[in-house]
Parts: sequence; structure tokens; C-alpha cells
Amino acid sequence: MMPGLPRHAAAQLVRAHGTAPAVIAAARAQRLAGVGVALPTAAIAAPFAPRARAVAEATLHWASQPGNRLLTLNDAAYPPQLKEIADPPVLLHAQGDLALLQGNRAGRAIGIVGSRRATQQGMANAGNFARALSEAGFTIVSGLALGIDAAAHQGGLAGMGSTVAVVGTGIDVVYPPSNAALDARIRQAGCVLSEFALGTPARKQNFPIRNRIISGLSRGVLVVEAAEQSGSLITARLANEQGRDVFAIPGSIHASLAKGCHRLIRDGARLVETANDILEAFGMEAVRGTETLLDELTRAADVLLTALTYDPVPADELAARLKLDPADTQASLLALELAGVVERLPGGVFQRLKR
Repeated sequence: MMPGLPRHAAAQLVRAHGTAPAVIAAARAQRLAGVGVALPTAAIAAPFAPRARAVAEATLHWASQPGNRLLTLNDAAYPPQLKEIADPPVLLHAQGDLALLQGNRAGRAIGIVGSRRATQQGMANAGNFARALSEAGFTIVSGLALGIDAAAHQGGLAGMGSTVAVVGTGIDVVYPPSNAALDARIRQAGCVLSEFALGTPARKQNFPIRNRIISGLSRGVLVVEAAEQSGSLITARLANEQGRDVFAIPGSIHASLAKGCHRLIRDGARLVETANDILEAFGMEAVRGTETLLDELTRAADVLLTALTYDPVPADELAARLKLDPADTQASLLALELAGVVERLPGGVFQRLKR
């Protein structure tokens, strides 16, 4: 709430003075220490203004609700790996399972990011990698955007590692609205984080800011699809600056959404083709492949997968051809879609995806 205070300076001031109230007191007394920041009068007065009090009261009321927490830099529940970065947020709003950010789980997180306008194959890749890594015990961290982010969260929820969404709005704002159902699932079975004040709308400048939290929480960052000017490249750059590993999935030389990944690989990112490539980079044992994971699906789903080709087929035609119950067929197709091996097209039509 102090205008003109640089983000990196906020954390340094709290570390230098011990607590946020101590920073405010030192600012009023013009005795700020540690970072050489000169604050304008308006910034010093801001915490005592009626607007700041109203925001504080609303925030404390929000934090009093079940499942909601406020985490400061001095809180024992604050993610330890996030404290390592140069400009950690001084306050985090958290909703969901805080255990995903603590203890041994804190070092078992990986960011998965990519294009909002991802291809179906790209989203299938993101979902498959996320699910396999989640099965290996990794928490999947992403930004709850459309495309790759959404697929990564879904894959994370499908495994035991679950997922953390770092949003670029107030934690009480669901954005994009089309991800409302996914957002609700993450708040229930994963965790949602935001450093922005309650009610903060989606602003373009906030998303690059939140990217440092995605990379800061993670042991490494995987970029699935990215154009040459993609915001995902910002996350990758921040990860590199923070000492995190950067991974990228290659694509066709003719695909615009592969160019960002190819640039990362040229600049030193590790080329990966399977989730095991990432686990090996971390010195961990390989996990079951996608085929083994698919064995856990229902027998009907396995039959459907065998029958499906790469040409679109209506669901009712599949059910009739295989003499399966239409409702069971729809359920099995949904399982295959969530597994990332089947694509749902308009009009109840499905086709197999290449893995």
C-alpha cells in the first residue's frame, strides 16, 4: 500500500527492520535502513489513510474464513524456497493446502508454463508431463491461464503431487472466468496464491510480476509451447536468474509456438521429450510411462483407445460399433480426454492424439 516503494526494496526493508510495522515506523521517523530508499511523503502516509484501513479490514476478514491464510515473510508457513529469490512478495494470500508449499514438498515443485493459444497436442503434452511428474510426487506450479497452464493444473490434480496456481489478480477474483471450474478444484485439492490485494482485476502488467513467484516456488520450469515473444519466456528467464533449471519441449521448425522453446534450448535450456528426462536431471528414478498410466483406465476406455484413429469419429458411432453403453462410452472418452490422448471436437466428435 506504499506507492513508490520498489518491489525488491519492500522485502529488503522487512528483512532489515524485522516486521512491516517496524518499516512503517522507521519511514515516519525517516530512519529507513538497509536499502537506501527515500520514500515520498505520500508513501509514508499511505498506510494510515482510510483506503489502506479498509483494505486491511477486508483482508483480515477474508483471512478469518476457513481455508484462507495470509503469509508474511516472517511466517513459518511461508514457502522457504520463495524466500531465496531477490524480490519475494512480502505478503501472500493463500487458499487451499499449504502443505504443498512446506517441508519436503517445498523442494518437490516444478513450474509448467506455455502459450495461452496452445495447440491440442501442446495441451496434451502439458497434461501428460504434469500427470507423470505429479505421480512422481512433484507439485505442479502454473498460472491458471488458458491453454498450457490449465492443462498442467489438470495433470497435476490427476496425480498425488497436486498443483499450485499463482494468479495475477486478487485471490478473490477468478480469471479467466472460463477456468472457474478448474479454479474451484484447485482451491479444494491444491492451493491458490496471490500477492495482489483483494479485488485486484486482471491487469496486463501484473502477470509478468507473478511469474517470478511461479519460478521461485519451483525447482525447475518446463516450457511446453511458446512463441518468440511469449510471456512464458519471461518465466524461463526469471527461473534462470533464480538458479532454477529450465526445460523445453522441442517442436516443428515450421511451428510458431515452437520458436520460443527452440530459442530457450539454443540458450542452454535442457531439451526434454519425456517426464523421465526431467527426473533424470534431478537425479531421480524414472516413473511409469504414459502407456502404464493408461492401463489404470477402465477396460472400456482401453477398448475405445484401440478403436479410435486419428480421424474424427462421433461418440455414438463408436458406441454402436463396439456395442458399448452410450453413457459408459462418454465416461470413458472423458477419462481418455483427461489423460491427454483423445481430443474432443465440436458436435460430440473425438479423435486420437499422438503421444
